Order: sequence, then C-alpha cells, then structure tokens
Amino acid sequence: MSTIKTIKQKLTSLNPEKIEIIDESSKHIGHEGARNGGGHFLLTIVSGNFYKKSTIERHRIIYDALGKMVGRDIHALSIKAYTPEEI
Repeated sequence: MSTIKTIKQKLTSLNPEKIEIIDESSKHIGHEGARNGGGHFLLTIVSGNFYKKSTIERHRIIYDALGKMVGRDIHALSIKAYTPEEI
C-alpha cells in the first residue's frame, strides 16, 4: 500500500469530510530524511473533530492518528487542519 493511502486510512478515525495529501518528496532528494526513506507531505484535512481545538491540538490529534509513521514513513508533514465551517 502506498504511503498516501496508508496516511488516508489512518486519518479515517478523525471522520474527515475532506483529505488532500500531496507528496513533495521528489523536491527533497538528497535531504537527510529522504535518504532514510521518509517522505515529505502536504496535508489538508477538514474534520468536525477540530472544533474548539487550537492549531497545536489539531496537529497532535493528527500525529497521534498517524502513530509510528511519523519519523519512519513521514519525515516532514505540513498540516492545514480545518473545521467544516472554516473552509
């Protein structure tokens, strides 16, 4: 299974209305994290689970859902996390 599919699968626990993931790993060839196989991704996610949560809390929720992928399959993750009303 591709890394993007695995990320999407893990984030389904957040009941997202929208998930968009862009793999930017090719822009980071030769970067330390890329040498070890970790990818660089841009994530946009919309979920009601983010109501009344700060940006830091939203990121923690996402990182918790991704678990061990962070630091192994994912070297860098840029996150845009919104509630449905914020988009």
